[in-house]
Amino acid sequence: MQHFFQAVSWKTKYDIAFKGLAEGGHEFDFQIDGKFFEHFEGSLVENGEADIKVTLEKRSAFLKLHIKLKGWVELVCDRCLDNYRQKIKHNTEIFVKFGEQEFEEGENVIWVLPEEHHLNLAQIFYEYTILSIPLRHVHPKNKEGKRECNKEMLQKLKNYIKAPEEENQIDPRWEALKKLGNNN
Repeated sequence: MQHFFQAVSWKTKYDIAFKGLAEGGHEFDFQIDGKFFEHFEGSLVENGEADIKVTLEKRSAFLKLHIKLKGWVELVCDRCLDNYRQKIKHNTEIFVKFGEQEFEEGENVIWVLPEEHHLNLAQIFYEYTILSIPLRHVHPKNKEGKRECNKEMLQKLKNYIKAPEEENQIDPRWEALKKLGNNN
């Protein structure tokens, strides 16, 4: 039973209880760290930190969330395979609507049952963190405009790359077969 409580409790720190709030704007601050990413199986990210500011606008029929995420995640460089820190940032708006069933209204709409009194944002924070990661994972450029990749690893990789002239050379065995095919 204690294990279940621990599994649930990590998520509750990303809850916003909106039932008792007055209409208007409310601000909430959240932080995520390496332990946060442990709870998402098969995650691209294992380590990172981010500060998240959520501004909630409460209206009678819906909630509007303004989410600003800023921090870093640790990734593996596609070029040299070393770990590096990738800066991330993301701004978005999400509408929270109340109803017994979901309706197709777009990507930034969440449907919540009318009797709910809180909203858990852990999955949303995770998804926007992942969305803020660039497709190409490479060390950022330093002050001199150069990437800080592992030079030793880059040299090893260079040794395995074929020269362009080697790629264009045709194996003599295939050349002999081509001649046979041309005779027919």
